[in-house]
Amino acid sequence: MAASRLSNPVFEIEAFLESEARKDLLRFTTAGSVDDGKSTLIGRLLYDSRNVYEDQIRSVAKASVNRSAGPLDFSLLTDGLRAEREQGITIDVAYRYFATARRRFIIADTPGHEQYTRNMVTGASTADLAIILIDARNGVLPQSRRHACIASLVGIPHFVVAVNKMDMVSYSREVFEAIRSEFGAFLKKLGAPQVSFIPISALQGDNVVDRSAHMRWYHGPSLLEHLETVELECSQCAAPFRFPVQRVIRPDLDFRGYAGQIASGSIRPGDEVFIPSANRRTRVARISTFNGDLEEAWAPMSVTLCLEDEIDISRGELIASGDAADASRHFEATLVWMNERPLDITRRYLLKHTTQLVPAHISAVQHRVHIGTLEGEPASTLEMNQIGVVSIDALRPLYFDSYSSNPRTGCFVVIDAQSNATVGAGMIARAAEAQPSAPPAEGKTAVLNAWHDEAVAALRAAGFEVVIRP
Repeated sequence: MAASRLSNPVFEIEAFLESEARKDLLRFTTAGSVDDGKSTLIGRLLYDSRNVYEDQIRSVAKASVNRSAGPLDFSLLTDGLRAEREQGITIDVAYRYFATARRRFIIADTPGHEQYTRNMVTGASTADLAIILIDARNGVLPQSRRHACIASLVGIPHFVVAVNKMDMVSYSREVFEAIRSEFGAFLKKLGAPQVSFIPISALQGDNVVDRSAHMRWYHGPSLLEHLETVELECSQCAAPFRFPVQRVIRPDLDFRGYAGQIASGSIRPGDEVFIPSANRRTRVARISTFNGDLEEAWAPMSVTLCLEDEIDISRGELIASGDAADASRHFEATLVWMNERPLDITRRYLLKHTTQLVPAHISAVQHRVHIGTLEGEPASTLEMNQIGVVSIDALRPLYFDSYSSNPRTGCFVVIDAQSNATVGAGMIARAAEAQPSAPPAEGKTAVLNAWHDEAVAALRAAGFEVVIRP
């Protein structure tokens, strides 16, 4: 019987899939200035680790005929858009999956041009590790600093600085050490916790998958060896339980459940939870899924929670345990501006926070971050790709944690209320005092017969002068 099971193709496939599922998953992103060789590095990594199909190789070889990158242009394995291949640059974020015997990986190959910095933010937002490429010929450039700053802001815990194109500087140890000294000092100011420097040549394959014979002075691991062995921490599971409600499920009179994805922590039936919006405590009665009830659930599982008590809870509200989340309409945040139209503090915006959409007013820009020095500089607005610290007043209270302690409940995106365009991405730092409203637009006055905090805040955020009749 055992021999027949082993020879069964279905059993072999199931065993293979089960072994793959037990492997760790590392999400990483590439970053750096334009032409540093990010796409070439990812292509070389996929090719040398034997994670490219033969038809892909034939397609890339055919497309490489009229290019000067040699018989096989590895960048074409990830640069799939027609405009990318014509210009030889990365424009959009390209996600690729591959696996080795030790670990599974998801790569986000992000663009290097400054005008596509917002795409880099998208790729970095879910990454566990950032590979920052630096061209050995050019050294550290402003865009390299900008991407390192953004990777640090979004909380990526591991950095790999890959000094590329070492073949074009004769594999010079002095060049590598100079870059490590300069950029290492910058990353130290950023507070990057774990940084590794690796000299590579993506085009020639030095120290990408296999260690290089041209740089015997380097005694560290190759890039793939480092990716396979870097330790991952499950910060989502260790954080307090946070469950933003996405939908209320009420199929009949006997069932009321709250569906959503666990943002952090874990939960069991019988655990006490707190609903901040209702200021009520209750216990979890059931954890329901399509395949039946569970004895435990953890981040990032999608489940339906049933509570012991009937409480008025709707979409966008939070179910929490442990330390209560902060609740405030006013908070400070670091904001990355991602739109061609500059930030306008008199304009109305919407905040997408967890599962809710809230009208808000960016009441002040406290300072703008200088990418070169990381110092704050005075500013009244933010241009595209600039980073600043701002004060925000929301129409109703948000229930959040600081981004440093819980990225899932501490992040938000800013949406223009008129165009519906995503214009910014923010990381909440702390709750704050209310800021004075922006000057009202001339001729816009609202008269109220009674005081109502939310109505007044909304009108002032829209530029009205509010008059309260006695």
